[in-house]
This record gives sequence, C-alpha cells and structure tokens, in this order.
Amino acid sequence: VQLVESGGGLVQPGGSLRLSCAAFGFTFSTYRMSWYRQAPGKERELVAGITSAGGSTIYVDSMKGRFTISRDNAKNTVYLQMNSLQAWHTAVYYCHADRLSSDFQVSVYWGQGTQITVSS
Repeated sequence: VQLVESGGGLVQPGGSLRLSCAAFGFTFSTYRMSWYRQAPGKERELVAGITSAGGSTIYVDSMKGRFTISRDNAKNTVYLQMNSLQAWHTAVYYCHADRLSSDFQVSVYWGQGTQITVSS
C-alpha cells in the first residue's frame, strides 16, 4: 500500500499550488480521502476531506474558499488545489486514506508528506 504525494514546493505569497496523491495497493474508490498538514512546532491537523464517491467534502474553516479537494477514482488520485497561499500555509502536507468496513475493521494509510513553503 502506498500514497504518493507530489506538487509541493516553494511558492510566493498569493500564489497557487496543486497537490496530487496517487494511491497504490488498495481499493481507492472505497476510501475516504483527506489532506492534513503539520506546521513547524505544531500538531498535525485536518485540512480537507472528501467522501469515497466524491459527493461530499469538508474543510477546516481557515481553508474554506482558498482550497478545493477533489478526486478521480478512475486514476486513483486525490487532489488539493490551493489558492491565495500565505506564509502561514507553510507546512508539510500529508495525504490520508481511511475506511470503516462492514465488519467494523478500520483501515488507515498515510503518505510520506510533501513540503509547501510560502515565501517571497
């Protein structure tokens, strides 16, 4: 099982980035997908989430209107479009997958993380 993030890097304030997370080794279309972030010296926190079929999304309040999560189940990939980035968005961003099966087995997977640095 693997979650492989890409698309991070250095961006100027006000800029945009699009993160991708490609999933391997599990039935992607049955998992909820989320993006988390961890800023220096802080705990990891949820940024956005999307249901398995993509019909519903959630965002942390501070990211609403700036970030958009989406998924393509045919490509086993989830995306995070990030606009109007500011310095406080600097963090490592992690892809996350989870599922509760019909027999109440919980499966959780994490990506390795991708660094986003917002700086002029």
